[in-house]
Amino acid sequence: MTPEQNHPRQTGPGDVPGFAFSLDRSRHALFLDFDGTLTALQDDPEQVWLPEGGAHTLERLAKHLGGALAIVSGRDMRDLDRRVPGCLWRAGGHGSTTCAPGQRPSAYAPSAPDALYHAVYQTMAAVDGARLETKGPILTVHYRAAPEAGPALGERLEAIVAAYPGYSLQAGKMVFEAKPRGASKARAIARLMAMPPFAGRRPVMVGDDVTDEDGMREALALGGDAIKVGDGKTVASLRLKDPAQVWDWLEAEIA
Repeated sequence: MTPEQNHPRQTGPGDVPGFAFSLDRSRHALFLDFDGTLTALQDDPEQVWLPEGGAHTLERLAKHLGGALAIVSGRDMRDLDRRVPGCLWRAGGHGSTTCAPGQRPSAYAPSAPDALYHAVYQTMAAVDGARLETKGPILTVHYRAAPEAGPALGERLEAIVAAYPGYSLQAGKMVFEAKPRGASKARAIARLMAMPPFAGRRPVMVGDDVTDEDGMREALALGGDAIKVGDGKTVASLRLKDPAQVWDWLEAEIA
């Protein structure tokens, strides 16, 4: 059984009620977040895969858009490459690494400074239910199993990361990420929009988390659109309820 078959979709394709936005195959470029947008969030990120049929839908949609579709994720590129079709554009590590269709990621990934890693690890280990995920140079502390620890954990991590000028701390949904300052979904979108097949199109960024907002702002600044998935404050004027609605919309685009 494939990973996709382990996570079948719960709803079928069709138009999304109240959502009128439609992609123009000759004018739009589509940028999709992975976790929380194409997949439901889970406590264990290793168990997150595209839903059944999702890879085929993305491949068809990429052809529909002349190849101007990219997955832009906070996951390390090597991890992201295992979960989405290699025939797509992929940007991992919050856009710090990009792979063109057919390109495989490098086996080597830079790592966070040892002292930063150990300080973050010790802080995480002191919180029952928290876990540390290493994404190359990005250190991600998940605390979904200990939500009450969030405020204090964030303060401690902020103090640690402040000692490293090349790093910043970003909060997300039950997560804190210590990441290089150059890692940005906005920069990834700007870089891709200067390249074929994206150049000359209007970017559409779809994401669910605080970490996607900079990408949304960049898409809007370039004359495009932004779509927020789920609840929460956003710069986007368009919204979809959850990943199931995202897939309903994507499948309607190629129906």
